[in-house]
Amino acid sequence: MSLIQFPDPRDAYEDIVVLGGALTAENLLGAYRRGIFPWPIEGWPLTWFCPAERAILEFENLHVPRSLIKERRSAKFRFTINQDFSSVIRHCARVKRKDEMGTWITTPMIRAYCELHRLGHAHSIEAWAGDHLAGGLYGVDAGGAFAGESMFYLRPHASKLALLHLIEHLRERGAEWLDVQVMTPHMATLGAKLITRDEFLDKLAATRARGLRLFEDAARSNPRMT
Repeated sequence: MSLIQFPDPRDAYEDIVVLGGALTAENLLGAYRRGIFPWPIEGWPLTWFCPAERAILEFENLHVPRSLIKERRSAKFRFTINQDFSSVIRHCARVKRKDEMGTWITTPMIRAYCELHRLGHAHSIEAWAGDHLAGGLYGVDAGGAFAGESMFYLRPHASKLALLHLIEHLRERGAEWLDVQVMTPHMATLGAKLITRDEFLDKLAATRARGLRLFEDAARSNPRMT
């Protein structure tokens, strides 16, 4: 399967940059490093997006609600990194989302992201209650900038606390922000904001130039509790 020659997203008329192409780990990596991500739409060729407005969370503006701080102090979740990527993405695919029919995390998407994970570019954060997966999230390292993709929870607050664990990890590795892609009420509560596509692409380029290693030698398991 051939590589997609992604155009400069700055030249995109609206949000969609490319239609069609193979959903492979190589194309995914090439897309994310240019600020582009796939978002399948039923009945359309594969759509690759770089929204005119991009949601990001700058860690210096992180606001953790008091209710979540309380849960963080009282909950007894254990967090791991990359311990069960396959289960995390499959749980995310099953999440029922408001105003959406079905899921955009299709079987081909799962297959491609699992391959991207095998190659060391897609990562998962897991929250465990004992030996049982309680929640988590996954995303892609675009070369020193992390793009969050999807979250799920089986126990209250598990995914939100897993996100805070991810932010702590990224901060320790020198990262200063998280690509949220599309704004959600929860991310807005945490302090996320919208910036223009050009601002985002400039920020991505500057971050990639720093050469951060977000997950290299990261422990696969962290016994720290919230």
